[in-house]
Amino acid sequence: MQKKITTSGWGRYPLVAAAVQRARYLSDLGRAAATPVLPQGNCRSYGDACLYERVVSTLALKHLLNFDPQRGLLRAQAGITLAEIIRFVLPYGFFPPVTPGTKFPTLGGCIAADVHGKNHHAEGSMAAFVEALDMVLADGSLVRCSRHQRAELFWATLGGMGLTGFIYAATLRLKKVPSAYIRQRAIKTANWAETCRVCTETQHQYTYSVAWVDGLQTGRRLGRGRVLLGEHAGVRELKGKPPFPGHGEGRWVVPFFWPGGVLNAKSLKVFNALYYHRQVRRTSDALVHYDPYFYPLDAVGDWNRLYGRRGFLQYQVAVPYADGADVIADLLGRIARAGVASPLAVLKTFGPPNAGLLSFPIAGYTLALDIPLRDDGTIPFLHTLNKIVVAAQGRVYLAKDAILAREDFAAMYPQLEQFKAVKRKYDPEGRFRSCLSDRLGIT
Repeated sequence: MQKKITTSGWGRYPLVAAAVQRARYLSDLGRAAATPVLPQGNCRSYGDACLYERVVSTLALKHLLNFDPQRGLLRAQAGITLAEIIRFVLPYGFFPPVTPGTKFPTLGGCIAADVHGKNHHAEGSMAAFVEALDMVLADGSLVRCSRHQRAELFWATLGGMGLTGFIYAATLRLKKVPSAYIRQRAIKTANWAETCRVCTETQHQYTYSVAWVDGLQTGRRLGRGRVLLGEHAGVRELKGKPPFPGHGEGRWVVPFFWPGGVLNAKSLKVFNALYYHRQVRRTSDALVHYDPYFYPLDAVGDWNRLYGRRGFLQYQVAVPYADGADVIADLLGRIARAGVASPLAVLKTFGPPNAGLLSFPIAGYTLALDIPLRDDGTIPFLHTLNKIVVAAQGRVYLAKDAILAREDFAAMYPQLEQFKAVKRKYDPEGRFRSCLSDRLGIT
């Protein structure tokens, strides 16, 4: 019997004992699909989407297979991380077309979660740039799918959380960039209404947009923050700097789990006040390297240990623009009044959705919060918030989720039955599954 090890997502909740098999060759994937299994990348999803009692790690399948610098097309195995892709393509003047807030997820994981970034309002999610997928199905066969070939499998896999089969390789259309730097404009806002107004008014003026929100304030200062806008900087703006310096390693590492009570409402209010007031003027312009702009938390290794051994939940919701600002203000107010201290609150705007059956983005606002797991009341409290999101025709991001109830999930994702039908066609015995898919009733 294969030895099991304790595994978790980045939020360290829940913990699952798993038998881990490492795939080093394409043939390993075909053999692994004979019994119930979950494809696993770098475990950078937060909840239980990357967890199951038997997983196959694809991290060894990380080779670059083909690169066309004329068309900006990269074909690579699914286990390669965004960090490794950037190191290779940046000297040629390319960058990932979409990136989440960390560069350490695998390419396969980004596709399975259909990740979005600071540019969704302008350019869409990862799905917009995936040209083709090479997949190993439950019967062990290797197939290719795209918008024109097995399109139903293609759109079920983008955002399908690894439940349709192994992604062996993907062809990705890269973004041509003039340098490794971002021309950033930071706008300081006084309250939630101003934060939303600045985000919506500027989203068609800038490719990248994200807002840090002070989620611990109440009353007139609720939702105050800093909106960070960005464009890729041209060579003339660098003033002699080399145009394509890569990223370094993280400068600090959290060496141990912090005591659970360190990140409390009082200490976080002090931190938020210092961060908010560090910008004196309402508007501030700067030239920023891509690493701190896109991946500020990557500078601190194992930063999830700051939340203690019990871990934390990342709670990300999306709600339509119609009444969306009021809905999120209601959520923030309830969280602040409940004393649920979130060290991180991030607001972005989304453009139109794509054809992914379980893809998360919808046109509207999206808010992401880190919620420390302090007591047994945290999860029931979030269930009450989910009811508000359902009523607003919003949804929760599956790549961040660990607690969503299956009836709320079904209400949030209207194409669920269509996804299940595609999964039955390509995986009739339900071999690809996860703790998340079992919890939500997909498997």
